[in-house]
Amino acid sequence: MSTVVIQKPRPDAPALRPPAEDEPIVKNSFFWPDVDPLEVRDVMRIEGTITAPRLRRAIKSAIAEVNAELFIFRRDQMADGYHRLADVPAELLDGESVRVSEYQNAVSAMTTALLSEQYRSLDTSATGSRKAEVIESSIDELWRTARNAISNVAERSHCIIGLL
Repeated sequence: MSTVVIQKPRPDAPALRPPAEDEPIVKNSFFWPDVDPLEVRDVMRIEGTITAPRLRRAIKSAIAEVNAELFIFRRDQMADGYHRLADVPAELLDGESVRVSEYQNAVSAMTTALLSEQYRSLDTSATGSRKAEVIESSIDELWRTARNAISNVAERSHCIIGLL
């Protein structure tokens, strides 16, 4: 006869993610899609150690930055009669506009980069120093992903090269 031991998680251990009711949709401005913190948390593998209010604040910062970088694109699309990003002509993948998907990618990557920058300097030990180097590389990749996604929304080149 075998014994089954059921272990409960420590009461002070962070949840994998906060309850859904603690992370309502972040309402965006009229042109851009709203952002679901649960989706950002799942897609970017953001653990429960990041509180719902901290994640929400980072998402709002990312939205503000992405929207600002795409201001001229939005203005031009509205002048052409499109009132939402989802209305702007684009390929559909899995029933969703590629532009909307790339917008969500930009916000998610930028959110994660902002959060990662806040946490990279917490550990000053030798192990922490090596971990910081890995995180720094990851942050650079997240910023690049965000910039590329922003360029994809506006159908711009990913790099600008000039000769001096």
